[in-house]
Amino acid sequence: MSSTELRRTALDATHRALGATMTDFAGWDMPLRYGSERDEHVAVRTRAGLFDLSHMGEITVTGPQAADLLNFALVGNIGSVKPGRARYTMICREDGGILDDLIVYRLGEAEYMVVANASNAQVVLDALTERAAGFDDAEVRDDRDAYALLAVQGPESPGILASLTDADLDGLKYYAGLPGTVAGVPALIARTGYTGEDGFELFVKPEHAVELWQALTKAGEGAGLVPCGLSCRDTLRLEAGMPLYGHELTTALTPFDAGLGRVVKFEKEGDFVGRAALTGAAERAASEPPRVLVGLVAEGRRVPRAGYQVVAGGEVIGEVTSGAPSPTLGKPIAMAYVDPAHAAPGTEGVGVDIRGSHEPYEVVALPFYKRRK
Repeated sequence: MSSTELRRTALDATHRALGATMTDFAGWDMPLRYGSERDEHVAVRTRAGLFDLSHMGEITVTGPQAADLLNFALVGNIGSVKPGRARYTMICREDGGILDDLIVYRLGEAEYMVVANASNAQVVLDALTERAAGFDDAEVRDDRDAYALLAVQGPESPGILASLTDADLDGLKYYAGLPGTVAGVPALIARTGYTGEDGFELFVKPEHAVELWQALTKAGEGAGLVPCGLSCRDTLRLEAGMPLYGHELTTALTPFDAGLGRVVKFEKEGDFVGRAALTGAAERAASEPPRVLVGLVAEGRRVPRAGYQVVAGGEVIGEVTSGAPSPTLGKPIAMAYVDPAHAAPGTEGVGVDIRGSHEPYEVVALPFYKRRK
């Protein structure tokens, strides 16, 4: 796909004016980095970073049967989510394979916003639309063009945002959202995050994106806020042990294969897509544990990449799903699915096959990094 065919966010000109290196991500022309990805990573860990996440896919579900539809379409119990709160969940195929992981916000008594990954937004929209058959009092609406999404992440983010809004940020819990204004711009202010740090997501109309970006940039000058691209977002989420669709999550895996069976709520009323297959997956996981997602920390300097084989005793015991240098640890790290017999932290003799050389790695518990609260 050529750059002229890529979709551009409302902040495209802003990114280019800042000298961003742009990249094709899920059909969008997105900022990869503005300068040093390591510096951007460190800024989020120690100060604050500002992200454009407008490529994410927003889908609104409304009507008296909105909760019933989402309970049927998704594996979580969405009907139990209180207004103003959000829930991490998944949408699966009939065979239990993961189509995407999602965040669902309950905006009102009968209004929900489903936020899908950019690469799967159309897949999720199509699945929800198809699964809405039979729910006459529920409407699925594609709102991807109705929102720009900015995120400010890092320990200084509460102070930066507080200087621009009267919203009750202290009362805004993790995985919650509330309407408000930021720098005079109407916004849905959410507190979820994908970096391992405290932070906020701001859903606004696209025509307000540049104004809000500039206001946040100015408010964050004294706190060391910097613009951040997708590259450091990936290393941040990797250190925090957060899965990425297409790497730790795929249609070949069920939530139980991914160690996330807790998101499947069998106790909710009624049927849901994939229930039978996921019941079987849960039973198999209990009797014959599947490969386990673990952390790997390099003893040397060579960086593992997705798809590299994990080895022990001359045998292949797993596969790397994500790998990168860790600015926080100062060493290469990876997440990998490995045989349960080699999954315990401290297991000896584990390595990664990097171009024919078996490089030694330490097995560690996830996450690699957890912020102090």
